[in-house]
Amino acid sequence: MVATFGGSNVWLTGHSLGSAMAMLAGKTMAKTGVFLEAFLFNPPFFSAPIERIKDKTVKHGIRIATSVVTAGLAFAASVKKSNNNRDKNVAIDSFAAISKWVPCLFVNPGDHICSEYIGYFEHRRKMEEIGIGAIERLATQHSLGGLFMNFLGKDSEEPPMHLIPSAALTVNLTPSQDFKEAHGIHQWWRPGLSLDSKTYMYS
Repeated sequence: MVATFGGSNVWLTGHSLGSAMAMLAGKTMAKTGVFLEAFLFNPPFFSAPIERIKDKTVKHGIRIATSVVTAGLAFAASVKKSNNNRDKNVAIDSFAAISKWVPCLFVNPGDHICSEYIGYFEHRRKMEEIGIGAIERLATQHSLGGLFMNFLGKDSEEPPMHLIPSAALTVNLTPSQDFKEAHGIHQWWRPGLSLDSKTYMYS
């Protein structure tokens, strides 16, 4: 379709699981240098629901500790891989390769399925501010689950599907009555929404 109509004429969109499928398609195309417009509503983020912790200090402390552990494991895994593949070419950093793709993500803090994207991007900004952005740039490409699978011998060259380097993130700050409303697609076309939008670029 892209070859026929051109990348500028093809948009990706989806809600919940559909947005996960659209994200996978967008990441795949981005690796070829084609950056499609994407509008992803309530995309799943597979992680512990740290964003639901009310105490900001505790939440930030947990995120820093998780980043340090994740970065350490990622570094150990890369050393192990280089030792086992001394004569092989270094794999292209697929995470950095798609950093120019900036999908539009629409999330709700009351939706535990997608709310971790809020902390995922905001934590990266805070790590840069306190001078340890290099740790987060490594950690942000990996999940602890993926790294443990790596050490078990089930290796993968690709970052987890839900991890992306850049995004235009829109957060619906309008209070939701319940999870069904926070995760529902209908919330996004209601009038009078209180929205907060920020663009995060990976560098």
